[in-house]
Amino acid sequence: MEILFWLSLFIVFYAFAGYGILLFALVKLKRIFKGKPIVPAISEATLPACSLVIAAYNEEGFITQKITNTLQLQYPEGKLELIFVTDGSSDRTPELVAAYPQIRLLHSPERRGKIAAVHRAMDTVTTEVVVFTDANTFLNPDALLNICRHYADAKVGAVAGEKRVMVEATADATAGEGFYWKYESKLKAWDSELYSVVGAAGELFSIRTGLYQPVSPNAILDDFMISLLVAQKGYRVVYEPEAYASETSSANVKEELKRKIRIAAGGLQSIVWLKSLLNPLVQPLLSFQYISHRVLRWTVVPFLMILALILNAVIVLQGHASLVYQVLLATQVVFYTAALTGWLLERREIKVKALFIPYYFCMMNYAVIRGIFRYLAGTQSPAWDKAIRKHDGQNHPSYYLDA
Repeated sequence: MEILFWLSLFIVFYAFAGYGILLFALVKLKRIFKGKPIVPAISEATLPACSLVIAAYNEEGFITQKITNTLQLQYPEGKLELIFVTDGSSDRTPELVAAYPQIRLLHSPERRGKIAAVHRAMDTVTTEVVVFTDANTFLNPDALLNICRHYADAKVGAVAGEKRVMVEATADATAGEGFYWKYESKLKAWDSELYSVVGAAGELFSIRTGLYQPVSPNAILDDFMISLLVAQKGYRVVYEPEAYASETSSANVKEELKRKIRIAAGGLQSIVWLKSLLNPLVQPLLSFQYISHRVLRWTVVPFLMILALILNAVIVLQGHASLVYQVLLATQVVFYTAALTGWLLERREIKVKALFIPYYFCMMNYAVIRGIFRYLAGTQSPAWDKAIRKHDGQNHPSYYLDA
């Protein structure tokens, strides 16, 4: 029992903190032997031709702001093509996009989902590089320059930008999303320096057009799959923090939970579809990063958290436990009590920032359990049930870039 307890506790710790510590140490060690990586300089003469693809569905509330942001992006004249795909939109989104001659509009009245729209756009792309970004995120002006400079290295097959979540000073527990993404961004930076990022977020990522592999229309996390398929081919996925997409946090924890459950279901689906990456004999370093950073969190960790608490309580209640077990049990009880208190206060719209992180952490792992069962039951649709974000819709404010 004690062995199982320690094993459970170790895997949970490793998945959320231990891997980060080990990754940091490995990066430091690599720098000793190979030096700090040199970021490629931006040379307009050598930058590849690039297409920016944006899939937008019923986004008339702020599509004009997105277009304005897109037209402000810096890139050499004649080397950038802007493509908006508005398939299935029943509002004025296609009409508003069509008003801009600089943009190539692809529209079909039939709604077949985001990935089908992306596939349709990719059939028309002729540039060397393609960048994908969401319709509800806003990019910094130099984003494309900072992304595309990496393609001077033939070993780079994809580039992942940074997601930044804008958190208000008076935010509720969804502020935990911002804390989470700051930590994730650091892990991605270290992953990239060690070898490769293991999966890009759809808010902003890029691939070499020739490496694009259409994923199944049933893919829940199409962006994650597309980028991992590039890595599976032996190319690196590089992380570029100076190219970032900003968006507001979810409107409330209920909306964030809905999003996390979908991601968890898609995570398990991706693990099943990319099962060859679980074999460390094929691509040892990539498999190590993939399993450590993604697979553990999306499979066993939430269940091991529950198991560790139960086993710890049983060991202490047996009456022969050392002080170490008592301290560990007390720590777990305090942590989960803080999370529960955060949940109760959230329901009463009382904001206590000290409880944001434990509450968000537990909510995130609860979502993984829900997502696993939803995927196994076959009830998770690949179509996005778009989560409502703060200030979404007609009253969407002018966006700022959260540094």
